[in-house]
Amino acid sequence: MPDLGIPLLTALSVLGIASGAGATAGSRSACLSFAPSSLAFASFSNATHYATNTRVNISNAYSSIDVSHLPAFCRVELVITTNATAGSTALTEVWLPDDWNGRVLTVGNGGLAGGVTVTELGHIAIPQGFAGISTNTGHDGGTDDGDWAGPHNDNAIVDWGWRALHLSVLVGKGIVQQYYRQPARKSYYLGCSTGGRQGLKEVQAFPEDFDGVVVGSPANWQTHLQAWSIHMNLNTEPSTSRHFMTEDMWSNVIAPEVMRQCDELDGLKDGIINDPRICSFRPETLTCRPGQNTSTCLTKDQISALHRIYADYYEADQTYVFGGYYPGGETEYYHGLVGKKHFEIGTNYFGYMVTNNTEFSIHDYNATVLKLADKIDPGQANAINPNLTAFAGPSHHGKLIQYVGWADQLISPGNTIHYYETVHEFTLANTTMDIDDYYRLFLIPGMNHWYGGLAANAFGSVEQASNNNPPLSFHPDHNILAAMVHWVEDGIAPDTITAANYKGNNATNGVGFTRPLCRYPSTIKYKGGDPNSAGSFQCA
Repeated sequence: MPDLGIPLLTALSVLGIASGAGATAGSRSACLSFAPSSLAFASFSNATHYATNTRVNISNAYSSIDVSHLPAFCRVELVITTNATAGSTALTEVWLPDDWNGRVLTVGNGGLAGGVTVTELGHIAIPQGFAGISTNTGHDGGTDDGDWAGPHNDNAIVDWGWRALHLSVLVGKGIVQQYYRQPARKSYYLGCSTGGRQGLKEVQAFPEDFDGVVVGSPANWQTHLQAWSIHMNLNTEPSTSRHFMTEDMWSNVIAPEVMRQCDELDGLKDGIINDPRICSFRPETLTCRPGQNTSTCLTKDQISALHRIYADYYEADQTYVFGGYYPGGETEYYHGLVGKKHFEIGTNYFGYMVTNNTEFSIHDYNATVLKLADKIDPGQANAINPNLTAFAGPSHHGKLIQYVGWADQLISPGNTIHYYETVHEFTLANTTMDIDDYYRLFLIPGMNHWYGGLAANAFGSVEQASNNNPPLSFHPDHNILAAMVHWVEDGIAPDTITAANYKGNNATNGVGFTRPLCRYPSTIKYKGGDPNSAGSFQCA
């Protein structure tokens, strides 16, 4: 277990209930008079009550919300002392619905961001009756901002890596118990990308924090992910190089050829590659012929670059680093990694967290830098331990759902598969447990990072409803969070979830089609009928 920087008994004492007589829990008067006690390593800042359907307009360096349709809730703001000796703190908020469902939901962050994720507290936790918890991870800043980490600000990096979230969960549960005068009956987590990494870190290091954890496209192998992101950038940059490919080439030359070769292999021509592993994309078919306009074809250098982009990445000594891109997301790959002149997260990570070289550029990266990153593991942020027995075993019975889009433009879905298979291998070799009893993985055809793409990408996870892609309903058949609750509390594990694609990725335009999300290792198969209906597909 990582060092909290505070005595364990003190940390656990935050869960003690305070004697707070007076107003009925879950009301305006209870909120405005709320004065929590026995917080140990946290201080109370403010409590604000929002009546039903009043305007909620909150923003910070990372996240914002401006809506007028939420149920009534109490917003509690806190300052967490993450390391008393160093004087470090984190901002945490706990949103407490008047009509509470008895559960806690913690939501994660994204990138290097520092900001309470108010967007998802408002779009997911409160509408479904969860008491919501989120933290700024100990600093203020946007998704790509990394200068807060240096020079040598190791304490802040640890807060971002795991400590701020874990302590916020402890404090948040204590706030919930004091406010409602009873403990939450179950604790859940939902996050994607960095939020996915945070969730897996919790599962591995603090297995009793959550009963059910849902993580999307996790950035859990942080040292290798940032190396891969720079590697992908270098495959095409600079724009003056012979191997650079413009946005127009990606969208209008490469993407159509990928679909020509791969789309119908799953039995349906629909612009979606259900399982890109069945397609051996051959870039050579785009080779420029004598006299051909080079804007409509690829040179030898560009074809070589594509081969590197779609391949798993190994260093020269054959050290495995990361999976490559998969066919099917070409219209977003340019915007993700391969068309950026300066990939900020990767350079900020290696510059501020690894080398302490604030002038670090992608051209400074090499295998030695990767080895240094692995040795340091800044902030203990890597979450790659395959041993989940403390979380999932008979002493806790925790459940984990993971998902990723096959067309993810920021984190290769190969990373998700790689981690799942390491856990599967460990489970078989060291336990009598069945991985299906505690860990289920869903790979989503056509979906980009978090959401987006020509895909059934609305199923109740983070950044979906807040981007006009809500689930079809809050029922477990359509909502991944409800599916997790159903698994934890009713023992019914999800085999499929029916997701929606809204026309133009906007629910106001109506449903374009529905598809089942299939539990790995099964994949979606078209069996005939209306291709816009989930009933025309099966998982096999």
